[in-house]
Amino acid sequence: MVLLGVGLVLGNLGSMLTVILGTASFVGVLVALKWVLENANWWLYETKLGEKQYSLPPGDLGLPFIGNMWSFLRAFKSDQPDSFINSFVSRFGKIGIYKAYMFGFPSIICTVPETCKRVLTDDDAFKPGWPVSAVELIGKKSFIGISFEEHKRLRKITAAPVNGHEALSVYMKYIEEIVISSLEKWSTMGDIEFLTQVRKLTFRIIMHIFLSSESESAMEALEREYTALNYGVRAMAINIPGFAYHKALKARKNLVAIFQSLVNERRAQQRAGNFLEKKKDMMDALLDVEDEEGNKLTDEDIIDILVMYLNAGHESSGHTIMWATTYLQRHPEYFQKAKAEQEAILKRRPPTQKGLNLKEYREMEYLSNVIDETLRVVSFSLVVFREAKKDVNVNGYIIPKGWKVLTWFRSIHLDSEIYENPLEFNPERWQNYTPKPATFLPFGAGSRLCPGNDLAKMEVGIFLHHFLLNYKLERLNPECPLMYLPHTRPKDNCLARVIKTT
Repeated sequence: MVLLGVGLVLGNLGSMLTVILGTASFVGVLVALKWVLENANWWLYETKLGEKQYSLPPGDLGLPFIGNMWSFLRAFKSDQPDSFINSFVSRFGKIGIYKAYMFGFPSIICTVPETCKRVLTDDDAFKPGWPVSAVELIGKKSFIGISFEEHKRLRKITAAPVNGHEALSVYMKYIEEIVISSLEKWSTMGDIEFLTQVRKLTFRIIMHIFLSSESESAMEALEREYTALNYGVRAMAINIPGFAYHKALKARKNLVAIFQSLVNERRAQQRAGNFLEKKKDMMDALLDVEDEEGNKLTDEDIIDILVMYLNAGHESSGHTIMWATTYLQRHPEYFQKAKAEQEAILKRRPPTQKGLNLKEYREMEYLSNVIDETLRVVSFSLVVFREAKKDVNVNGYIIPKGWKVLTWFRSIHLDSEIYENPLEFNPERWQNYTPKPATFLPFGAGSRLCPGNDLAKMEVGIFLHHFLLNYKLERLNPECPLMYLPHTRPKDNCLARVIKTT
């Protein structure tokens, strides 16, 4: 019996030892797996740099393939989008430059003015570095996908017809007419998605400038495709049905087909001699322009430029109009001051003058401050992508050749060391204030500064001029939660009523 008891005890001890060893082995496997996952990107991208890896900025490259994208998407799909960058600051200090793995590439994130300015203005060291997915959607021949030389040539072709003094004077009359009619229409419609309506308004303006188009059905079809396209630009490049990127690729295909038919139609008109000698829109300019050697743009060139300009030309101004209007409505003191400025402009206007002119627009100092403050708080373009053309030393850290560089404008615009109470909408902070270099970057900087910035601000100014004089906005869900991708907006698209006051 004693021997039997000893045997049972030894047997139980053996079983327990087997379990313990098995558990220890399993835990060991998990620990090893965790180490592999946490260090895979380090091994893939940093070790090949040799000694230079020790000069990289602090940070982490996240998990294999995914990198830091889950953290980015989780933050920007929550109500705390800045928690993504704040996590780097809390772990590594506020040094303004961090390594990460974003949109499928090892990357350097820049969050302070000096570093962003260097990246944006040094064309010898940096080139566009947009994610492959974004280039696929916007176009390989668009401004985000072409070389410095090509960009310089195309910008020269397109900038003056969009942003030049003569062009703005011509567009002002059309913009004012459509703003007046749209506000009048909205005031009779009851509950509307205000953001949806202003995006349609700005899309109609850019369609007129580029294609001389007034077709409601064509504009609605194109605008729907652009909505799908934009949701995919900031998404992970997962080309599987149901994902935003897959839907965006389909939208891109549809847009290309539509624009190809428009190009074919315009070329046919030219061959038939059925066109005006003087260029009436940007499509004519793109079809006719040629370089020093007589080479003209291909259909692919023209279509990608159209995809890019029509997208950028309505999204930013549409969102800015919505936010400027809601901020003013939320702050009666600023509303009244902005309105008084517009009333003073009317009083000074000669009785023979009909409508706004550029001189009056440029006298709107307070309203200009309102627009700038809106652009700062909202930071419509939260980040711009570059790529290092060579190893670059920035503040003692190495940005390796081929790595992406993300200039994080949102961090600059909302930095409490640059702007007091940065989350507060306060247009009066701009009175007698000139921002220091690279502290205000709503349209980027350097040679690739947004070519339509003056047109976009003028659209917003004309809209607010007429809104302030004659209307008010009543939001149905003023505390509606926000979404931050692809751009900051209320989840209900600003459901509201436009009410005529005069």
